[in-house]
Amino acid sequence: MLDNPRTTTPADESSLRYEGWRIVAVCFLLATFGWGLGFYGQSVYVAELQRARGWPASLISSGTTFFYLFGALLVVFVGEAVRKYGPRICLISGTLAMAAASVAVGAVREPWQLYLADAVLAFGWAGTSLAMITNTISLWFDHKRGMAISLALNGASFGGIVGVPLLVMMISQIGFASAMFATSAAMVVLLVPVILLVVGRPPDLHGWHGAAKAKPQSSIEIRKAALRDVGFLTVTIAFALVLFAQVGFIVHLISFLDPVIGRERAAVAVAVLTAMAVIGRVLFSMVIDRLNQRLASALSFLSQAAALCVVINLHNDYLLIAACAVFGFSVGNLITLPSLIVQQEFDSASFGVLISLNTAINQVTYAFGPGVVGLLRDWSGGYALPFYLCAALEVTAAALIMVRGTSHTKTA
Repeated sequence: MLDNPRTTTPADESSLRYEGWRIVAVCFLLATFGWGLGFYGQSVYVAELQRARGWPASLISSGTTFFYLFGALLVVFVGEAVRKYGPRICLISGTLAMAAASVAVGAVREPWQLYLADAVLAFGWAGTSLAMITNTISLWFDHKRGMAISLALNGASFGGIVGVPLLVMMISQIGFASAMFATSAAMVVLLVPVILLVVGRPPDLHGWHGAAKAKPQSSIEIRKAALRDVGFLTVTIAFALVLFAQVGFIVHLISFLDPVIGRERAAVAVAVLTAMAVIGRVLFSMVIDRLNQRLASALSFLSQAAALCVVINLHNDYLLIAACAVFGFSVGNLITLPSLIVQQEFDSASFGVLISLNTAINQVTYAFGPGVVGLLRDWSGGYALPFYLCAALEVTAAALIMVRGTSHTKTA
């Protein structure tokens, strides 16, 4: 019977010998470089290009916004690419694109070259970030998908905690262009052989081969149906609002804390937030597959809103650091939960297309978070107004995520 392979899935996925865990390790490494060079690296590029070229921050930052928006357009098609070409080719393509883009960023001499480099970087980001990792892991995991994605995405935090300081140190030692070239070379040398050795044909456990043959709906039809579906819209809009608030808050956190508790303790607060994101993701991964994931999302949103209210109103050093810890605890999980809700509520054959669409919409939205927070800060003369807006968005999202709409239980 067709159901037999699926009944063995839990035992297979729970075994340390299951091949899927090697895929998780590959995705961890991919996320380390993807976030280190594509996401966290942006702050390094802005500072270095400003120092070396004397360009205004607005010019360089507009390139970053272009990178996020163009990347969001590309992310929409990641699920289809993985289904059509297979994970191995897609992972290698993403790796090579990210490496080429990093070299190009280091070689920028004119503003137009920055936009060209950011365009290539968008291809690399689409091929090494959330949509690619989620789609790849979904081919090997079903019942342990939440844990697998959470563990793989710890590479994102590792890229920020370890990768960025190493990049900054290399820039100070050998220069910007040489550091970018060396980092790109390391990425290719480490990742490409590992992908070739480890990433093979996915097991036919989740409808991947069957869906490829049957194709009950085209990708365009799946997207159209999703954009009319209450359940999909509430997940997507809720997380878009939260990520807008989250990214806007984090980008401006040091600027807010510096005059309040000093640069040194502000840096400690950011480090605590980042560390708690890792701790929260690891702890959550142990139970995430057994939770009501919409309720878990709502509670996470509300915890961040409460932390924001503390940050705005209480300026005691230790309370501010504690509030950053509470905020950080759910930061990592908020990029894992959408895929788990989509997996739980929609047909598995549509998963790749839906999660890519969800990720793209979220990315377009949060691309504007830092800019809007900055504008409101300048207009109001302080961070209270923009941070209250972020808290209000979190509370709104908590209510919205609990609206499931019609039932969309995936087919077994």
